[in-house]
Amino acid sequence: MKFAVIGGTGLIGSQVVKNLNAAGHEAVPHSQSTGIDVISGQGLDQAVAGADVIVNLTNSPTFDEASPAFFQTSMDNLLAAGRKAGVRHFVILSIVGVDQVPELDYYRAKALQEKILAAGPIPYSIVRATQFMEFIDAVLSWTADGDTVRLPATPIQPIAAKDVADAVAEVAAGAPLGGIRNVAGPEIFSLDELGRITLSHKSDGRTVVTDPTAGMFGAVKGDVLTDKDAHLAPTHYADWLS
Repeated sequence: MKFAVIGGTGLIGSQVVKNLNAAGHEAVPHSQSTGIDVISGQGLDQAVAGADVIVNLTNSPTFDEASPAFFQTSMDNLLAAGRKAGVRHFVILSIVGVDQVPELDYYRAKALQEKILAAGPIPYSIVRATQFMEFIDAVLSWTADGDTVRLPATPIQPIAAKDVADAVAEVAAGAPLGGIRNVAGPEIFSLDELGRITLSHKSDGRTVVTDPTAGMFGAVKGDVLTDKDAHLAPTHYADWLS
């Protein structure tokens, strides 16, 4: 099969392309660097021409109130191009619990993206993943101040980007789900605990202070970002750190 992987040069997209090509498919990466623009629509018709499947891994450049407009416009443009090209399957990557955190602009935006896809003209699949292990350092930086890092005790279930890419490629190569597949890491941590584990491994002397209001994840209530019933990935956080 032929796959148009939009956002195919990024952290997940590049690995999805590699996996699909290794499996004998033809996966072509597309991004701004290859001349497409999902907002203006430039290059989209050419990018998806002849494709059986669109895998959309593009992301909003901001996580604020501007993000819903990005997903609305980009999805409208990609769905129109895909329908014109006769694409038979459209896949996106989303977030476990994304519809349970209306307080966050970005999560509302991703939930909107899911709704647009589900209401669209092309058979679809949604892969929802938990938080990437690769993003933990960024999360620590958001609330770092001198020798202190403030983090809430929000439960999270970190997953390696490689395992996310494996899941996306597997779903993309299969029949459309017409729904959602959740994928998650094999362990659940509180975010403050994960911060302490990470800093200890790096011999970073900063102290993690538990603060229920700190950072983006302070707005998350309960354990909505975890899913014990998800398809569990094999990579443990300690192994990934090592």
